[in-house]
Amino acid sequence: MTEPGISFYEARGPQGMRLYAIGDVHGRLDLLTAMHRRIEAELSQRPSTDWRVIHLGDYVDRGPDSRGVIDFLIDAQRRDPRHLMLAGNHDLGFLDFLDVPDPDGLFMRYGGVQTALSYGVSLTANAYWFGKAETVRQGHAALVEAVPQNHVEFLRSLPFSVTFGDFFFCHAGIRPGVALESQSLQDLIWIREVFHDHTGLHPKIVVHGHTPVPKAEITGNRVNVDTLAWQSGNLTALVVDGADKHILTVTGERA
Repeated sequence: MTEPGISFYEARGPQGMRLYAIGDVHGRLDLLTAMHRRIEAELSQRPSTDWRVIHLGDYVDRGPDSRGVIDFLIDAQRRDPRHLMLAGNHDLGFLDFLDVPDPDGLFMRYGGVQTALSYGVSLTANAYWFGKAETVRQGHAALVEAVPQNHVEFLRSLPFSVTFGDFFFCHAGIRPGVALESQSLQDLIWIREVFHDHTGLHPKIVVHGHTPVPKAEITGNRVNVDTLAWQSGNLTALVVDGADKHILTVTGERA
């Protein structure tokens, strides 16, 4: 029997727990720290019995300080396990490149050069565009040496989804008609059109990133908080406090 769906306007968070779901960071440590300061200030001004800060994946690539972002998240999680981090496709692409230096893979094609630079390693874009696989292999060896083991362990440990109250959090979205507990890991970090185009209700409101939008996108069945932070300078979060739901944005320099 199909589980009944719920609309965004009816959805509620857990009693006594405030939720913050932060969109794709992509190396923008400045925006991530600003968002955390904003959340800390809000929790101080309007205390909640309990809370969770949920990061929706894509911590690396494109922006200038992927290494700093991972250091920050590891430290935040160490200080308080209520800081939760989910896997994004770029995070797994980084791990894939560390395993196998594919010059045509996600990492080299979409911002991995900037990630490597944050670790002090040069992987020139020409190494990809002109097929200089040997140059990529040399850079790969240097990057493997430069990336701390705790960064690798952190990325390998990332779960693909989490749920609280009437909300289901993941990086990219879900496949409509498939039970939440049966979603494929591939869909949770990669899906786009078939999820975005679905207008029916899901068992829970899906809160996701992955597909950039100019401002937070709220529909009856999902919320997209990927506002292209690495380029736009706008990092966005959904805040859920019981029945109250609102958007929080921090703004910095455009790339």
